[in-house]
Amino acid sequence: MSFHPFLLAAGFFVAALAGFTHWQSARIDAAFPPQGEFVAVEGGRLHLTQRAPAGAARGNVLLLHGASGNQADMMLPLGDRLAAKGFRVIAVDRPGQGWSERPDGRADASPARQAQLIRAALAKIGVSHAIVVGHSLAGALAVNFALDQDDFTSGLVLVAPVTHPWPGGIAWYYHVAAAPVAGEVFTQLLTMPIGLASLPGGIANVFAPQAPPRDFASSTGVNMVLRPAAFMANAQDVAGIKEFVTAQSPRMPQIHVPTGIITGDSDGVVLTRIHSYGSARDIPGATLTVLPGIGHSPHHSDPDAVVRVIEEVADRIAAQSGKAAKVN
Repeated sequence: MSFHPFLLAAGFFVAALAGFTHWQSARIDAAFPPQGEFVAVEGGRLHLTQRAPAGAARGNVLLLHGASGNQADMMLPLGDRLAAKGFRVIAVDRPGQGWSERPDGRADASPARQAQLIRAALAKIGVSHAIVVGHSLAGALAVNFALDQDDFTSGLVLVAPVTHPWPGGIAWYYHVAAAPVAGEVFTQLLTMPIGLASLPGGIANVFAPQAPPRDFASSTGVNMVLRPAAFMANAQDVAGIKEFVTAQSPRMPQIHVPTGIITGDSDGVVLTRIHSYGSARDIPGATLTVLPGIGHSPHHSDPDAVVRVIEEVADRIAAQSGKAAKVN
């Protein structure tokens, strides 16, 4: 039996791409091993990291990362700062990202389902209340905590959040990677080589107009998202978020916990006037802090400002209750 030279060449090319993806995924796993603990949830495990409070305890803070990230994106700039202020800090790899599993596959793209899984994991480590902090896409998740897990959510902080429907759509490759069959092919063969080449530009876009920290990729392990399963999970999250916030955003006036919103006025990724201003308009009593000249990553560009907003929310919780925020 003989094969056409084109078929042979195509076969070798596909095998080379698959081999490259497997090799690079193994290298990424070895370079960025788990930094925290695994907690069993229904059907799988979630990975989270913690910082213990210094001095008098002021309550718990839950940090939720956005698209294409993992727990380190939030914990590294904010964890030690918050712990020094007396907070117990927990940062979670959202289902399918970092080292967290995705027990129900595509169904776990829903922020409502992610909130359920994350709350179940936190209950197992003794956390029953927290100020919920969500960045970017996790703004929708944090809002869902305040709506559907309101007995857990002591306060809410939205950092350059995604919360409302917006004009336009998302990048084409999210749709391809989220598709049931095409997504498998795309993520197994193309995501890794294309992603490694385009990652520096993507990071620069997230931080613009600031320059990204020189060690951002190496310290946060952002390229973990290029692993096939993680990229597909991330694409499913992004592909479904507009429909989710379109349904959820009319409920935002029902939020009753102290809320702070912080964003940059130069965000080139998420439309500040739609999401941050819309959240401030729709959530009763919410405060809005707009940082001049800051892009989509205020928690890296001005982490102390984000910590101040979290402290202000904690103070409002304490003032409402007449005592310090609950520790557990």
